[in-house]
This record gives sequence, structure tokens and C-alpha cells, in this order.
Amino acid sequence: MPHSVSLEIGGRTLVFETGDVARQANGSVVVRYGDSNVVLAAVTASEKPREGIDFFPLTCEFEEKMYAAGKIPGGYIKREGRPTEHGILSARQIDRPIRPLFPEGFKNDIQMVTTVLSIDRELDADVLAVCGAGAALAVSDIPFPKNVAAVRVGRDDGKLIINPTLPQYETGGMDIVIAGTKDGVMMVEGGGNEISEDELLEAVEFGHEAIKKIVKAIDELQKKAGKAKRDYPVDKVDEELKAWVEKKFKPDVSKAMRIVDKLERNAAFEAITHTVAIERLTKKDDALRAKLEDPANRDFRKIIKGMEEEELRVMVVDEKKRPDGRKADEIRPITSSVHFVPRVHGSGLFTRGQTQVFTAATLGSISDEQRVDWILDVPNKRYMHYYNFPPFSVGETRPMRAPGRREIGHGHLAERALVPVLPEVEEFPYTLRLISETLESNGSSSMASVCGSTLALMDAGVPIKKHVAGVAMGLILHGKKHAILTDIQGLEDALGEMDFKVAGTVDGITAIQMDIKVDGITIDIMREALAQAKVGRLFIIDKLKETMPAPRTELSQYAPRMIVLTISPDKIKDVIGPGGKVINKIIADTGVKIDIENDGRVFIASPDGESAEKAKKMVEALTKDLTIGETYMGTVTRLMNFGAFVAVLPGKEGLVHISQLAPERVERVEDVVKVGDQIMVKVVEIDSQGRVNLSRKAVLTGEEVGSLRNGEAAPSGGGRDFGGGGGRRRR
Repeated sequence: MPHSVSLEIGGRTLVFETGDVARQANGSVVVRYGDSNVVLAAVTASEKPREGIDFFPLTCEFEEKMYAAGKIPGGYIKREGRPTEHGILSARQIDRPIRPLFPEGFKNDIQMVTTVLSIDRELDADVLAVCGAGAALAVSDIPFPKNVAAVRVGRDDGKLIINPTLPQYETGGMDIVIAGTKDGVMMVEGGGNEISEDELLEAVEFGHEAIKKIVKAIDELQKKAGKAKRDYPVDKVDEELKAWVEKKFKPDVSKAMRIVDKLERNAAFEAITHTVAIERLTKKDDALRAKLEDPANRDFRKIIKGMEEEELRVMVVDEKKRPDGRKADEIRPITSSVHFVPRVHGSGLFTRGQTQVFTAATLGSISDEQRVDWILDVPNKRYMHYYNFPPFSVGETRPMRAPGRREIGHGHLAERALVPVLPEVEEFPYTLRLISETLESNGSSSMASVCGSTLALMDAGVPIKKHVAGVAMGLILHGKKHAILTDIQGLEDALGEMDFKVAGTVDGITAIQMDIKVDGITIDIMREALAQAKVGRLFIIDKLKETMPAPRTELSQYAPRMIVLTISPDKIKDVIGPGGKVINKIIADTGVKIDIENDGRVFIASPDGESAEKAKKMVEALTKDLTIGETYMGTVTRLMNFGAFVAVLPGKEGLVHISQLAPERVERVEDVVKVGDQIMVKVVEIDSQGRVNLSRKAVLTGEEVGSLRNGEAAPSGGGRDFGGGGGRRRR
């Protein structure tokens, strides 16, 4: 039986419906928002838990169908294929707030599929998918203790608003996605135009109030139509084995946790194996032998991991020590350099402790921008950042495949961080492509990519407005006490409760991403983390300034040279010519690349400045307007019995009437000029239809007239002499 609930959110009606479609899923909900947005969320659980795994098998999908926007996919292939970057990022936004809320030890496969069925192209449906996922879990028979929802927060005329349109969060300078339960915040993702810590916290609090209202509506839907929760099996460790392992291996774990070097520490942890445990068994422990010798039993490794987590909590919160010996707010040693390799347009190498990232910047023409064919009405991308994470960066071997969701997410975060400081296209008319290669990783490689990008852009001569740096914050909870950690390393990320990445300038935050592993954190903890992150960010920016105080004033010798012209949109057809004939000739003659925008901007890119200047003059000649009273050197193109047509500018032709060829009467046009002659003419009239009338006799000097009457060639290159009117003809 269909059921629904509705409420007002962000000035639009939000409706949750269930019981009408996708009824074979464990739970399904249709979310309707405003007049156009409709998202279907369906969640399914496998009948049995997956054997032999030590992770929770949750997959989340965000399906963007072109029909939702009334579009047919561009290009040759007309069927939707692999997800867009936006689809991948949206799927990550669904996964991150719901994953920590599933019961510990849950091993049944869970698949969450959200499908955009209809969309307002100016209103993103990603937060609706999170709300739909939370509602689908609520009405399903899958155990899920707290209901989840999400909103986007932006600004309009300086005021915070819920779920802004794309234009609103472009002009408002804020785009923050918040997900959470009624009790706390689970995830924050977004950026802004150098927003302050207080502005961010205000946005999070504002968004969380809206989330509480949505969760209340989901609770109501669950009461109306929710299925009884099934008793799914939960994988729990053997308590007897746990007590024995904790007793026997506490010194080993404590010692390994205090090793500073990552590889040595990992080796110490890996040395704590089943084999070692079996060797430590005594006769009175024979009851445990079968459990330890069972290759399918993963309890030992789980217990050791739990001990690692507890040891870290004790060290950091109680003893005020971090595994590498740092204080809670201390940043690892930083070194950086630019122009690491010679041939690229700009490069930066940033090292922070055992995390190292090399970033290369490449400049291209406007036509090199990323064309976007999404269901949202977003512009093409002039700035791109891609993040790579090869296995050698963590001392591992694994197949090298296409970028995964993690790589795409990290690249997007670093890209977002730099966008607010980029020069406008009118100031710097280039497409910018940055690649960050993680050469070594021990935590916070995405924030190292932000720092490397700043160095690479400055080395390339891109006039970015300010330095941008990033730092990752962590949270360790131990009972009612907690510790906030600056610049977390991999171990603190893996075993801690929070990964809170903050990037920005000296004046504010440009990108933020917060994920937690508990069931929500308070605004007070966020405030503490942000304050500590600001101190760390400013410290790192000072280090970047030591390496690169400001962008280079000259581009790399290998970078293309760019010239921008602005012509009247009416002149675009003159530059392009029939079938592209004119513009293709300019490109062939000069070797440049030319891009013309609909507003009349012309971008000329060339490997050298000389070719660009040559092409510029050719375009200017094509778009130059004729002026009445001005004189031009033209070329005779056609002869008619009533006059001669003369090309005075590229693509511009006028008529010299037979009466205007010479001071005296002319019997035949060909007696005075021939096709190909270059003659000086004056524009005497441009009629209402744009036809140009020229005069040759108006620009002849007295000396030239005398020369013509004597049968001599005119000094201006006026061709043959004229006949008729008593004048002599050259034989």
C-alpha cells in the first residue's frame, strides 16, 4: 500500500513516497522535490553474509539518466555508460554518512542504487539521493539504527539558504553539503570563496536544523510503512580468544605503535601473526588452538586491530603522545621545490613527513577545456585537477587500473580548493590541467596535492591570487575525553574517528571534507578542529611562500602564447568564412589555434608570439570596418561594363563605377584597370544595404593625373592608362 510524507524545505515541497514502485527491493522510496526533481532510491541486502571478508560490503550508486533532463547523450554512443565524475562524487556522498551507522560486524552485501528520474537542470539532486537512501533504509527490513538525511547550504544576498540552485551557489560563494542524523553531523563536503571558520560553522548548524526536520519526516514514514527489521547475523569475535590475545600481545602492540617510521611500524604489526600466537599457546590453552589454526577464522586479526585502536587512544588522549612523537597540533617536517622537471610548463614537489606529491601544470588553449555532458546545466571546465595514487607510494604491488572513486574524490577536492584563486579567463586566457602524482603516502596526500598545485601554478606563471594550502585533522575519542590531531598520518586516519580535510588561503576556507566513523560529532568538536586547522594551514602557507613567494612573471618557454581579441559578434561569420574556409586558411598560414566564442571573443594560441601576432593582424583585417572618407589600397577582383569591383579589406569588396575610375570619361573599364591590379581607392558611400561605393579618381594627385594623360603608369600602381575623352592609348 502506498504511503507518503511531505514537508517544506528550502522553499520547496519535499515528498517521500513508498510502496508503489521497486517493491522487490528490501526498501525503496521515491523522493520528489519542487516541480521537477524526482529520485528513486532502492536498497537490497543479500540473503547470507559474505564469507571470508574483514570489511563491510556496501556499494552505493548514483545513476544519472539523460532522459531525466530531456537530453540525448552526445557523441557516437547514445547509451549511458560509465558514471560521470559528478555521479561518482554523488555516490561517495551517499556512502560516507550511512556506512558508519551499520552494526559492527555486519557482513551481508548491501547495495544502494539511487536513480535520477527527473531533474531541474539548475538544482542538483545529489542531496536528494542521500535523503532517499536514508529513507529507503528506514522503511526496509535492514537494521539501521539512526535515520539519515542531507542538505546543501548556500547563500543568496548574504543570507544562508537550503538547497540553492547552481547560479545561487555560484554567485553566493558557498556550496556546502551536510549529512547527518537528528543527533549529529556525519559528513561535510564543499567549498567557498574564502569563507571564515565562523561562516562555515554557521552554515553547518543551519543545515543540521533542516536535516532534523527531514529526519523527522523519515521517522514518520518509517512508522507508517516500515518493515519489521530482520535478525541479520552479525560477525562477533570469540570472547575467550579475545581475552587471551589481549593478555598475550599487549606489549607487542604497544611497542609497535610507538615506532616512528611507517614501514618499520607496519612490519612490526605484520609480525604479530597467527603463527606467533600458536607458538605462544600452552597446554592449558589447547581449547584455543583449533580456533587459531582455522584458516577461515579472522578473529585474531580483528582483535589485534581493536587493540591497535585502543592503544592509539591511550597514547594520544591519556599520554598526550602520537605514534611518531609529535604534539597534537604539530605538523610534520615540510620541504618543497618548484621546477622539479624542465620540460613541463610548471611543477611543484611537496613533501610533508612521509607524504610526498609531485604536481605538474600544463597550459592549453580554450578549446582544450573539458566539455561537460551531464544532466546538470554546468559550464565546461577550464581548470582540471587529476590525482593519481600508484601502489609504490605505499610500498605495495597491485594492478594499475583506471582511477577509482578515491582518486576521483581526492582530485575533485584539490581542484575545488584552487578554483577561488584562479585568474579570470579575460586576464589569463588558458585552460589549466594539473596532475598530482603521489610518490609517497603516509596520510593526507590530497592536502599535499593542494600545496603541490599552488607551487606548480606559480611556477607556470599563472597569476593566482593567493597561496592555498591544506591540512587533514583527526579525532581520537577515549571515553568522554577526546583529542584533535593536526596533520594526521595514515595510522591516525585508519584507527581514528575522523578525517577532516580543510584547505584555504590566509583569508579563508576554499574546500572542506569531513568524514567520521562514529554516529555523529558535535559543533563544538568541529569548532575546535577548525581553529586548530587554521593555525596549521597558515603555518604551511608560510612554508610555501619561502619556496615560491609569488607567481613567475613570465611563462615557460614551452607554454603556448595566447592573444585575446574582442570582435563584434556580427563579424564572426567573416572570420570563419563559408564552410570555415577563411579561418582554416589563417590556421594553415600561421600554425596557430583559434577559438571563437559566441560573444565575440577570439582566442589565438601559438607556440611562439610571432605567429600569434600574424594571426591577430589577419583577424583584425577581416573584422575592420570601412570608413567613409578613408583611403585603402585594394585589389581589382572583377570587371564589369559599368565599373570594377575592388577588394579593399579581406572579405570586403566595393564598386568603383566607371565614372570614378579617372578624372575624364572612360569608354571601357579594361582600358584603365585589369584583374589583379592594386589601386588606391576612397570610400565615398556605404548605402543602407551595406554596399560600398569607391572612387579612384578622388585619390589621384595632380601629378598622377598628368602622368595618366601622358600615357604613363600611375605611381600608385593604378594599372594601364584610361582611354576615351581625347586621351591617348598605349599601343
